[in-house]
This record gives sequence, structure tokens and C-alpha cells, in this order.
Amino acid sequence: MTQTLDHDHVEIMINARPDDVYALVADVTRMPEFSPEIIDCRWLDGATEPEVGARFVARNKVTRGPSWTNQPVLTVVEPGRRLAWARTEKFAGTVEWTFDFQPEGDGTRVIESYRVTEPITRFGWFIIGTLFGGKDRRADLRRGMEQTLDRLRRVAERSVSGAGVVTQLPVEEDHREDVEGGTDGR
Repeated sequence: MTQTLDHDHVEIMINARPDDVYALVADVTRMPEFSPEIIDCRWLDGATEPEVGARFVARNKVTRGPSWTNQPVLTVVEPGRRLAWARTEKFAGTVEWTFDFQPEGDGTRVIESYRVTEPITRFGWFIIGTLFGGKDRRADLRRGMEQTLDRLRRVAERSVSGAGVVTQLPVEEDHREDVEGGTDGR
């Protein structure tokens, strides 16, 4: 199995301020609440907040196969506007993930995107297809981004108090089985 995987994006309108929605995504330890493939995420090297060059470790899991970790590096930190990181994995290339937050009316248009800057190797595709049972990684990633943004919307719209402060909510459900396929490196 080899596919062309280069870039994609999805977007959603969220009835919350850009700074509040950004704060949810910028706290990478909360990513398991949003992404259907991330089961754990924590800062590395003493980092406690986003800044360019900060690293974090993410543990990902899909329906089939073992979990795996990757260590993304923040590449863009523009509070309330944009957050991006890149992750490189042996055989799985380099993928840059970006969240853009655009004010629109009383809410925020959030655009999640990825761009492959170093392609997945043939051996990487073999692992995705054989070990993880991935058949259409592009579709898996798109579904994952759609689910991520929908969950982000639900949390942001529920958790913004009258003062505009985003509060921590418990994870609603174990959602690791929402996406089938291989690795996405978010």
C-alpha cells in the first residue's frame, strides 16, 4: 500500500473567541480530549506552555496495532491566531500540523491542516498497511481532523463562561476507536 499524502485541511465555526479556542489547543496536554488518535500528551524538557522550539511527546493509538509515540516541536506560536508543530518519525516522514484561528462575527473559524514536508517511506507505508491495517490514510486523517474540530467546538462552546474563561472539562469518552488506520503524528 502506497498513497499520495501531501496536505489537507478542514474547518469549523466555533462560537467562542479566538483567544479562548487557541488556549484549548495550545495546552497540548488536552489534545487527548480532541484528537481521536491521541491518548496521552505531555510537555518535554521542562516546557509548561507553548513557545517556538518547545517539544512535547504524544502517544497515539488507532483501532489496530500498538500505540506509538512521537515528539513534535512547536514551529509557530501566535496566541489567538496560529499554532503549528512538526513531527518527524523514522519511516513516517515529516508532517507539519497547523491550527489557524480567524475571528468571524462573534466566533472563530478554526482551520486544522497538515502538510507533508518529507514523505512516508515505502517501509512506512508497509507498516501502516500491515501493522495498523490502514487502507486509506488520507481519509483517516481527514476524519480525524473533522472529529478533532467537532470535539474542540463542543468543549469551547460549553466551557466559555460569561467572563470568557475556558475551564477544564473531563474527557467525555474513550474515543480511540473513532479512526482506523496508521499514524498521524499529531
